[in-house]
Amino acid sequence: MTRRRILISDDDNLVVERFQRILEPHFEVVGAAGHDLLSRVHVLNADVILLDISMPRLNGVETGRELKGRLPETKFILTAISGDPEVAADAMRHWASGYILKKCAGSELIRAVREVLKGNWYVTPRLAQQLLDHFVRDPRPEHAAKLTPRQREVLQLLAEGKNMKEAADILHITRRTIAFHKYRIMDEFGLRTNSDLMVFAIRAHVISA
Repeated sequence: MTRRRILISDDDNLVVERFQRILEPHFEVVGAAGHDLLSRVHVLNADVILLDISMPRLNGVETGRELKGRLPETKFILTAISGDPEVAADAMRHWASGYILKKCAGSELIRAVREVLKGNWYVTPRLAQQLLDHFVRDPRPEHAAKLTPRQREVLQLLAEGKNMKEAADILHITRRTIAFHKYRIMDEFGLRTNSDLMVFAIRAHVISA
């Protein structure tokens, strides 16, 4: 019988080695990829991709969404150090089939892969109730989808600590235009302070936490 193919996408070598030890008796681990995932994924041809949500230089949420568009038959399981029900709910509405915590992976990894290969979802049990609550409470599309490309650019620069003049210089627009976009975002999403803007940028996956 042909074994199903698994790709591990994580920049932490210790995590990759641990996942390999767990998976290899049951599946074919075709390789590991870090920030080069997008360029290697077609060559490795995996049935399931374990995708670290917070790799340096690679936004796991945005990458997963892009790859699902390219590889609609591939199953994606997000792996994370800590649980974020909003991120999990967003991903599983649109492209992910599973969400597990790395510290739980030893006991759950095989089960998670088997479940998603059967067409089911799998969520770390300790996160499942929070995820259900989030689905019930907030079934809206992700915040980022409501931002225009220019709003995303402005929000990213401001959330990264640039002042309005610096953001204007980078984008080659006026400070007044930066202010317009900033306060339009704050008004539209009910944000009152710069701290609110920072939190919103993280939750909208415009910047990493």
